[in-house]
Amino acid sequence: MTADIPNCPFCIPDGILIENELAYVKPDKFPVNPGHLLIIPKRHVADFFLTSDAEKVALLSLLNVAKHYLDGEHAPAGYNVGINVGVLAGQTIPHVHVHLIPRYKGDMESPRGGVRGVIPSRQSY
Repeated sequence: MTADIPNCPFCIPDGILIENELAYVKPDKFPVNPGHLLIIPKRHVADFFLTSDAEKVALLSLLNVAKHYLDGEHAPAGYNVGINVGVLAGQTIPHVHVHLIPRYKGDMESPRGGVRGVIPSRQSY
């Protein structure tokens, strides 16, 4: 793998746990919970919707492998899966990355609403 964008932290990967031809898995440097992983395409692309069909298949395949890895390493009670697309959606690194966040009993007072929590006032319904 070569760096597509010189200063992109995902174009020069470190800490790879799992990989396939088009994508790789690494721990999040700022984990929400123990075991928080990122699934990242090897090609530099900022927007998930601009990934190729083959890249989407590679990302989802590794998402499944990463989930089984976390089941064995951390035995979480559940998972959140998320992709931020664009600055207004909270994307801070302009290189696609899928968050696989393990969830544990008691890690949040009321997890109801899950990913709806990206807008806290709309999480509960």
